[in-house]
Amino acid sequence: MQRYQNYVLGQWTDGTGVETELFHAINGQKIGEVSSAGLDFSDISDYAKRTGGFTLRKMTFQERGRMLKALALYLMEKKEKYYQVSAWTGATRVDSWIDIEGGIGNLFSNASLRRQFPDLPYYVDGVAAPLSKNGTFIGHHIMVPREGVAIHINAFNFPVWGMLEKIAVNFMAGVPAIVKPSEFTCFLTEVVVRDIIDSKILPEGSLQLICGLGRGIIDHVTSEDVVTFTGSAVTGKMLKAHPRIAAESVAFNLEADSLNATILGEKAVLGTVEFDLFIKETVKEITIKAGQKCTAVRRIIVPEDRIDEVEKAIATRLASTKIGDPSMEGVRMGALISKLQVERVRANVELLAKSQSIVYGDVNQCEVIGADANAGAFFSPILFRNNDPFNQTDVHEIEAFGPVATVMPYKNLDEAILLAKMGKGSLVSSIVTPSDEEAMEYVVNAASMHGRILVLNKDCAKESTGHGSPMPLLTHGGPGRAGGGEEMGGKRGVLHYLQRTAIQGHPTTITKITQQFQVGAAMPEANPHVFRKHFEELVVGETVFTHKHTVTDADIVNFANVSGDNFYAHMDATSLEGTIFERRVAHGYFVLSKAAGLFVDPKKGPVLLNYGLDEARFTKPVYPGATLGVRFTVKEKVDQEKRSEDDIAKGIVKFLVDVYDETGETVALATILTMVRKLDQSK
Repeated sequence: MQRYQNYVLGQWTDGTGVETELFHAINGQKIGEVSSAGLDFSDISDYAKRTGGFTLRKMTFQERGRMLKALALYLMEKKEKYYQVSAWTGATRVDSWIDIEGGIGNLFSNASLRRQFPDLPYYVDGVAAPLSKNGTFIGHHIMVPREGVAIHINAFNFPVWGMLEKIAVNFMAGVPAIVKPSEFTCFLTEVVVRDIIDSKILPEGSLQLICGLGRGIIDHVTSEDVVTFTGSAVTGKMLKAHPRIAAESVAFNLEADSLNATILGEKAVLGTVEFDLFIKETVKEITIKAGQKCTAVRRIIVPEDRIDEVEKAIATRLASTKIGDPSMEGVRMGALISKLQVERVRANVELLAKSQSIVYGDVNQCEVIGADANAGAFFSPILFRNNDPFNQTDVHEIEAFGPVATVMPYKNLDEAILLAKMGKGSLVSSIVTPSDEEAMEYVVNAASMHGRILVLNKDCAKESTGHGSPMPLLTHGGPGRAGGGEEMGGKRGVLHYLQRTAIQGHPTTITKITQQFQVGAAMPEANPHVFRKHFEELVVGETVFTHKHTVTDADIVNFANVSGDNFYAHMDATSLEGTIFERRVAHGYFVLSKAAGLFVDPKKGPVLLNYGLDEARFTKPVYPGATLGVRFTVKEKVDQEKRSEDDIAKGIVKFLVDVYDETGETVALATILTMVRKLDQSK
């Protein structure tokens, strides 16, 4: 009999005894056993911190991002193996695609975030705050990796995605992870983790796996740890109330199953594309993963004059959905994860049936293809109808975590919003409508109780990822019943694993710490010119002080002729009454163009190209007769990996362009971005 193992302390190991027996969801056959009993979670946590954590914290964001990209590419090559095992969970090919390739996609997406972070092991947050009159004392913020471990306790429904979407974020931040998937689907997670460990892409100790029940896994957490939980609200709240969580002020992210709602807009009348989209999307949400998604639609809220048509259309599509062994042609819905889950869903369906009517499906039987309905964990899709959802409120309190949803009417959009909010907090809601005005009204008034809202219409339907698909660059979580947590969310998700610290000091010192030039810091003169230096040779803060140029009327006229910009303030001195200008003023873009003429060293050298301009500001009018100079300072350096062996090794250098006049006052500020060749072409 297969024993699924834990990976801890650098080795694969069994727990003692048998905590859980594992069964094939389609045929009911036993596929293995698992246990984590006897593991020392204190040692496991310490190992993560002193091995994986130590190495990850020393890596820069660029290095961590490249690590995630390499891991994603590696797992994609092995995905077919994961599809084969995923079928044991009752998943169809589409279900498995969401879990497997969706999870790997999270690695790719988080890897791309490296471009939003510095080439440092820590993050520089925001801009400097002036704290003194003469500018010799300033404040800033940095965010460093927590020196703890991320403990991820995941649900059974996404054994791959649930792990990868979480570890992608903590690895990007430089924090190791201990992952505890559901014991019921840990066999799939274990297959993936074995490949991850064998790849040696991650530093040893950065990922450990607990396949059993994990009892005691948070008994030793400390203030620098982060605990995340995905699953039922009851279990999540129990874990969040653990005395150790409160005593150590441990960050706890809870993402709980919620009673998500989809709204058919008043303008989505019969015959519109949007009405058909609503039916298609709703049925997909009921049947994908056999309804076992924390984001699945549970409440279907429709205009009262269309409820009969909606009920009929949904029931018709459900009746045509083939259920059974996913390997059989035409099967669109598989099984629940286990017979235990079947009983749990059936019990909640029976509770819901006390206050509303079943209009499609049978709780006691399910017609299947290519399998034995009694041997596997099959359950018929159930569609309820609730004609009085403001008084018959079980539908807003009880969730059957399977292919179960309830259709209910509303009189106007205000009622639809109230019904959606009666779920007491949801991960996601959607509205299907051709009307942008209706969409705006719903979103603005429903957003306070939803973590995400999808607005679906014919214009975005082709590329929409759908109601039930959280995206890695957007926040995944929700208020109230949904747990109040936030997972993923692009840079927001990464920052969750960093500690923000205010720093104070002289601008030169803060420049050294942040590796970003701060106004008021020392500006040693560059020798030779910065355009003569390779990426490795440039030092943040070194500055070129340029020659000067006196602006003339001819400059303004010539620039207007070249650019075509004949705005009155530049060309018509008789039209300036009532403006802020004393006389005709030089174009702001002339000032920047002339600045470039002053700071550029024109000879061929390490600078490959100027490809961007950020944060341009014109702070003082420039009139004919003004004499301009430029302080051209290395502001920040960002490493860049080679895309191929033939690519030029280079990095991105940001330069601060400070244009000043004869009084010494700044008249324009900008940041230019350049690509600069490296000395070492092997990197």
